[in-house]
Amino acid sequence: MNYFITGGTGFIGHNLISELLRKKKKVHIYVLIRKESKKKFESLKKELGVAAKRVTPVTGDLTKSFLGVPAKKRRELEGTIDHFFHLAAVYDLMADAESQVKVNVDGTTNAVKFAESVKVKRFHHMSSIAAAGLYPGVFREDMFEEAHGLDNAYFRTKHDSEAVVRRECSMPWRIYRPGIVVGHSETGVIDKIDGPYYFFKLIQKMRKMIPSWMPTLGIEGGRINIVPVDYVVDATIFIAHKAGLDRRCFHLTDPKPKRIGEVLNLFARAAHAPEMTMRIDARIFNYIPAAVKSGLRMLPPIRRISNQVMKDLGLPPDIMKFVNYPTKFDNRETQKALKGSGISVPRLDDYAWRLWDYWERHLDPELFIDRSLRGHVRGKVVVVTGASSGIGHAVAMMMARAGAKVMLVARGLDKLKDTLEEIKKEEGQAWSYPCDVSDLDACDGLIDKIVKEHGGIDVLVNNAGRSIRRSIALSYDRFHDFERTMQLNYFGSLRLILRALPSMTKRRTGQVINISSIGVLTNSPRFSAYVASKAALDAFSRCAASEYSDTGIAFTTINMPLVRTPMIAPTKMYDNVPTITPDEAAEFIKQAVIYRPQRIATRLGVFAQTLHAVAPKIAEIVMNSAFRMFPESSAAKGISEDQEEASQEQLAFASLMRGIHW
Repeated sequence: MNYFITGGTGFIGHNLISELLRKKKKVHIYVLIRKESKKKFESLKKELGVAAKRVTPVTGDLTKSFLGVPAKKRRELEGTIDHFFHLAAVYDLMADAESQVKVNVDGTTNAVKFAESVKVKRFHHMSSIAAAGLYPGVFREDMFEEAHGLDNAYFRTKHDSEAVVRRECSMPWRIYRPGIVVGHSETGVIDKIDGPYYFFKLIQKMRKMIPSWMPTLGIEGGRINIVPVDYVVDATIFIAHKAGLDRRCFHLTDPKPKRIGEVLNLFARAAHAPEMTMRIDARIFNYIPAAVKSGLRMLPPIRRISNQVMKDLGLPPDIMKFVNYPTKFDNRETQKALKGSGISVPRLDDYAWRLWDYWERHLDPELFIDRSLRGHVRGKVVVVTGASSGIGHAVAMMMARAGAKVMLVARGLDKLKDTLEEIKKEEGQAWSYPCDVSDLDACDGLIDKIVKEHGGIDVLVNNAGRSIRRSIALSYDRFHDFERTMQLNYFGSLRLILRALPSMTKRRTGQVINISSIGVLTNSPRFSAYVASKAALDAFSRCAASEYSDTGIAFTTINMPLVRTPMIAPTKMYDNVPTITPDEAAEFIKQAVIYRPQRIATRLGVFAQTLHAVAPKIAEIVMNSAFRMFPESSAAKGISEDQEEASQEQLAFASLMRGIHW
């Protein structure tokens, strides 16, 4: 027995070929493949092993007349094909209408003409429940013209391609309408994101943000008909070879489909994510007049926000239209045809965990993000201020090793030369630009010179800074502490940003990374001058991020924990408290460049900020207790006496509040 299959390298086709070869020992399968799909076909043959000898590729193109198969090959196949399975189609709500018409409708026409030209004995067309459109009610297997709500290109083309078979196919035919096809119920394997998989990223994000035991708010909608690929393939093969079923359609669907809220909770359970126990019935949105909903969607801010949210969650723009899916599918004829075969739809409850596990291990979009720093900065201009020591030196070395063109900025020319030589010794690219960032005119000249000599700035790392550890009580007559701290930490960084933005805006690309402090989140005592200057820069960055979000320019604030650098050396107590190294601090900048978030902070920092927002008095008492526990430094008092070593109580507290400045 001979078979001809289109879409054989696709998901359903791949599984159909494997099962045909396993169940039918004396068969030969011809597979239509495009030139571009030869690698996929070779991969398929490799998986088939010895059975691959019974599979022959036929080079062609679904969008061409007679499938692009030469007349000589058609004559060779004439009268030899028992079953023609037409599986090739665009199964994607996000695909454009033109490509769907070309493949789904025109491709089916070409497949039918080819099958007739080679005198195929039986034609099998893999349609979809989408052919029913958004029919309100029960859609039977003998219904077709009754389809309703075919505005979506995918629904329309699946309906029209089925019409081609019904109206133009002169040979015996059978049509199969599977539900939403998901991975194999025993292995979870699937090759693309579709159907319920679109919601997996949302579930994963919820798992990261919320404890699994916490009830959350969700949505309830229509019933979503899900079937695993192994059921679709087994049922198709059995029905295809059973006598007396020609010119009929079969719903390969779940007779007891679950509502969308139930489905999402099944996958949330599989992911160990919080379940949506409080679900809003989406039908309440039907009471909003269509004209009002359409008008809201036309507003640019609403449309842009909606599109961005959907993009971040990996959801197709139109998917919410199908939350209230109105159609139920009667599959009694299919069940009669399968009677005695032992083939039935597996319970989603039993294999949902396999689908989730396979997706998270193999298809999660985050797996395909280039997590190498080199992939993001190679050949790009990265400006690092304060590059002669501490965090700046570590960042400069890291960027150079990743292939960036590093612009080294610091006041001391000698130390800059040391860093420059160190980079060049490792065959990196770097240039030194001595500059006092507290000199605002010098900041302008610095940026102008770099842009002129290197064509622009891709990443600006504002790292240079000044820290003062002194209580307010000792600062009554030291207003200049606040002025000089603000001058460098805020005004200097701000001047660099403002000078760099025009060039970045013109090129529509760039990133500003500001090294802030965990003190901004914790409101650390004795650091009022330092924290205030960093808080100002944080606030500016948040405002700037809102203004430049659509220009390709990102602003990232890093609320850095305590780092062992020359800046903290005057406070001898820090010799014994937990800190991170400059190299560890550089890892924060690495993450900022790769993921471009608006903020990076430690969990303790985020917790402290949350505590202050929810219970500010408690946060105040905690910080005041620390203030009384840790003494002033000799430098803060203006004396040179040796400081006492930190007590066990102080060390224990500092270890508990790891990374916070005391």
